[in-house]
Amino acid sequence: MIAPSRRRAARGRRPVALVLPAVCGLAFLVVPLIGLLVRAPWATMPSRLFSAEVGQALRLSLVCASAAMVICLVFGIPLAWLLARAELPGRGIIRALVTVPLVLPPVVGGVALLLVLGRRGLIGRYLYEWFGVSLPFTTAGVIVAEAFVAMPFLVISVEGALRAADPRYEEAAATLGATGWYTFRRVTLPSVLPGVVAGTVLCWARALGEFGATITFAGNFPGRTTTMPLAVYLALETDPDAAIVLSLVLLAVSVAVLVALRERWIRGAV
Repeated sequence: MIAPSRRRAARGRRPVALVLPAVCGLAFLVVPLIGLLVRAPWATMPSRLFSAEVGQALRLSLVCASAAMVICLVFGIPLAWLLARAELPGRGIIRALVTVPLVLPPVVGGVALLLVLGRRGLIGRYLYEWFGVSLPFTTAGVIVAEAFVAMPFLVISVEGALRAADPRYEEAAATLGATGWYTFRRVTLPSVLPGVVAGTVLCWARALGEFGATITFAGNFPGRTTTMPLAVYLALETDPDAAIVLSLVLLAVSVAVLVALRERWIRGAV
């Protein structure tokens, strides 16, 4: 048996061949963020934060991201349950299709949405002809684009929680005569609530930072489709200081999300 002192000594060794690349990788990730803080116009920060343009983009981003999050909850939780609990033929293929938006370039996702939900799209033509509904280049289009790219984060998180949950409680509820819907609401959902919360937060944060699919499917119209990431893109051409301020707001939101989920990551790693 290895003595505790030797075990600590072995753990304390830091090979230079590993430490040096690790430090370089850390610098590669952190230094650009520090650059934002260094170059931020702190003197004019309050006035810029409370300007009409920033407030408009922030309000639109919060509303659209929250609406997209609700859509993801309504459809994503049942989808995660289906992947985790149901015996489906080709379940692996279905799971792969669900996770495609994670690796698909967002611009490609926007093009796909445009081809399906545009006025001449596979479904969009009927929405427009029958109901007069046109999603592209509208606020609703922003919500659809954000939900498309954000839903996989929720599905993966909830599916993982469902797979880790003990199914014996559900079996016991079924034995006592509980219906499937009652068991899901009173037994399954409470047991995986931490995973649902984590997935919801990640989903919301991803929707808030969405750019590619949004600008492709919904365009960039101030007050209607210009969310925070699009406002950053616009400001870079005319007012770089405003772009830095908007970037800092998004950075603060991202850090807050990571801090909020930190305890869950620690529990998962222990």
